[in-house]
Amino acid sequence: MKKRLGVNIDHVATLRNARGEKHPDPYTVALEVLKSGADSITVHLREDRRHIKDIDLKVLSSNKSIPINLEIASDPIMVKIALKYKPSYICLVPEKRNEITTEGGLNLKKNKNKIKKILEIFNSNSIRTSLFINPSLQDIKLSKILGSKCIEIHTGKISNQIKYNKDYSKELIKIKKCAFYAKKIGLEVHAGHGMDYKTAQILNRIKQIEEFNIGHFIIGESVSYGISKVVKKFINILR
Repeated sequence: MKKRLGVNIDHVATLRNARGEKHPDPYTVALEVLKSGADSITVHLREDRRHIKDIDLKVLSSNKSIPINLEIASDPIMVKIALKYKPSYICLVPEKRNEITTEGGLNLKKNKNKIKKILEIFNSNSIRTSLFINPSLQDIKLSKILGSKCIEIHTGKISNQIKYNKDYSKELIKIKKCAFYAKKIGLEVHAGHGMDYKTAQILNRIKQIEEFNIGHFIIGESVSYGISKVVKKFINILR
């Protein structure tokens, strides 16, 4: 099975916003990423617009050949924006104003009614929607009950364990069990957060994972090596 690569370009916008100017341009980078072989572009439209802004989403969405995976909070305003631009895919993620990056998966139990309603809206509009969750069998079961067709497993913990040469065996077993169970009950399985080359190589052995969404590491490596080269290296790892 061909593993898909989605590239998060949020931090292209972070770099641009540092000067308040127009360079580097997320749209130009998105085209280069797809030209290099990636399957989709991920952008997270945050409440505080700290990186990707509404105009970026508008420009990217205007080119229908760009498969966009839009990450948004479970918020009525964000749902309205998503319906306006109708990206190819949506991923519901937790969001706290003071966090540096997404710290974990959705609290499905606490927000199940709200998330269920949002999933119904996006499903009725034929937008594939995934739930960003921790590697938890309970959360996977609940994802299915709520009407999701897809989950993205938060890989931040195992990524840090691998990065700092710690024992990651228990976390890997947990992710394997979750991926197997999710696939068994009919959910498409994605993985994302904190991955580098080594983490991608290790998680790529889990055959149930169909898509990897990677951003910060790719953009960071691209400063030194160029985005086309880095994207192609990940594609070689995954395929």
